[in-house]
Amino acid sequence: MIKTFLASFLTLTFAFADAHILVYHRFDDPRHASTDISIKNLREQFEYFKNNGYEVVKLSKLVNALNSGEEIPDNWIVITIDDGYKSFYDNALNVFKEYNYPFAMMIYVEAIAGKYGDYLTFDQLKELEAYGEIGYHSYAHPRMTKLSDEALREDFQKGVETFEKHMGYKPKFFAVPYGEIDKRVVELTKEFGFLALLNQNSGAVSSKSDVYDLYRTPVMNGTKIALTFNSKFLNAQWIFPEDYPQNNAIDKLIIKTDTNASEGSFFITGFEGFKKVPMTNGVFECKFDPPLDKRKVLISLKVDHQRSTKLLIKDINAK
Repeated sequence: MIKTFLASFLTLTFAFADAHILVYHRFDDPRHASTDISIKNLREQFEYFKNNGYEVVKLSKLVNALNSGEEIPDNWIVITIDDGYKSFYDNALNVFKEYNYPFAMMIYVEAIAGKYGDYLTFDQLKELEAYGEIGYHSYAHPRMTKLSDEALREDFQKGVETFEKHMGYKPKFFAVPYGEIDKRVVELTKEFGFLALLNQNSGAVSSKSDVYDLYRTPVMNGTKIALTFNSKFLNAQWIFPEDYPQNNAIDKLIIKTDTNASEGSFFITGFEGFKKVPMTNGVFECKFDPPLDKRKVLISLKVDHQRSTKLLIKDINAK
């Protein structure tokens, strides 16, 4: 009775969330605990999906819906897997096949092409196409915002050409390494014909999401999957800063939402947890004294269960 009530409560509670993209890395590989999930925990998550009315769909289905302006169903889940480690093929593939859950394998091209020992082969990737989609995770897995314009373009060029040479087609979906994006990365993503760019900021996806800045939630052992699905997409305009300021210091923050909220919760790198903050007609504004001056700053604003997140990366070439 209690279990039935709890299951019903969870279903009702989390039915109000938007779609979610999850990102996994390694499976049953305890050598790398921070990016690993055991097969036992993976099965528990898949059972949760199945028993609570969630539908695991292809990444292409979600992207096509976004590009067509369609409403995004609340119960959609997309599973992405970064890098292309062989632990997926050896340990997890049979579980995905058992549940008939599609996935998008986002590959680190240099590691695959160079036949690095811990990675899949192109032959295995072609086998995986029967069960999921193969996407792109850069050529050399660099911190792209640190690269010069020339080196950044070279990574795209070499990666896309190598992918096409071995797979027979150009990749359509790009998961940026480390989730670190700037305007140059977005522009090249579009120039090279990608249909979507995926970051690594936890959050949800709605019909108002930017297809070239899609939230993905990292999943590993210990991830509370029910809480992950409790988040909704907050439609917010980051008035200042849109990107890391040219003077390389963040002295204020202005975020305008499409709510009339008088209060929200705010998180920023270097501070512990979310803190309640006042808002005026859905607008959050604050000043930093002294200004924030870090290479990378993660900022997140929550209003109820809605959340908007931005990762700001300092331009190392700025004066």
